[in-house]
Amino acid sequence: MIKVLLTDDHALVRTGIKRLLEDSQQVEIIGEADSGEASLILSQELNPDVILMDVNMPGIGGVEASRRILQRDPEQKIIILTIHTEQTFPKRLLEIGAKGYLTKECNINEMILAIKQVNNGGSYIEPRIAQQLALSLLPGNSENPVDKLSRREFQVMLMISHGLSNIEISEKLCLSPKTVSTYRSRLLEKLNAHNEVDLIKIAVEQGMVEFSQSEQPEA
Repeated sequence: MIKVLLTDDHALVRTGIKRLLEDSQQVEIIGEADSGEASLILSQELNPDVILMDVNMPGIGGVEASRRILQRDPEQKIIILTIHTEQTFPKRLLEIGAKGYLTKECNINEMILAIKQVNNGGSYIEPRIAQQLALSLLPGNSENPVDKLSRREFQVMLMISHGLSNIEISEKLCLSPKTVSTYRSRLLEKLNAHNEVDLIKIAVEQGMVEFSQSEQPEA
């Protein structure tokens, strides 16, 4: 039985995934976390074989949580399970050491396959995500502007796109507000953005945050 820590901020999603995985009798959900911070605590307390990690969650979120978990224990096996299909997130998360990447459109058999493969020391990337990553490496493809950002700049942009203030970002990332302000200025310069609204628009275009059509930011 493979011990899995399930991390997602939606209780209904966790309940559905847990039921489907445990019905397979191959996976045991030993804990559930509803935030990046909770996943940090439970991953250490429970020592799961595999962590299923959502990206968009309250607090530090899944990207930063994954980085901190892997910094503490490079052998921990993390599979990203998210709605994001754009190559921005797979690249970032695979670079920091995640072993798998699935979208929430995958079926339960593929999820179990990914868990088993990663638990056995391999990796698993959903085929269409793997294809996007491969195509992005071909000559002639334009560089994604977000790829120019450092890890910390990416974190700050992600939090800006979710509406966090400088004070809130500084608390989450243990930085001074002045340092966060400096990162904001760097983001504007690197992405040729004029203001925060422009940054949010870029974040939406890159799939870093979702808005309904009526919620699209306006200049």
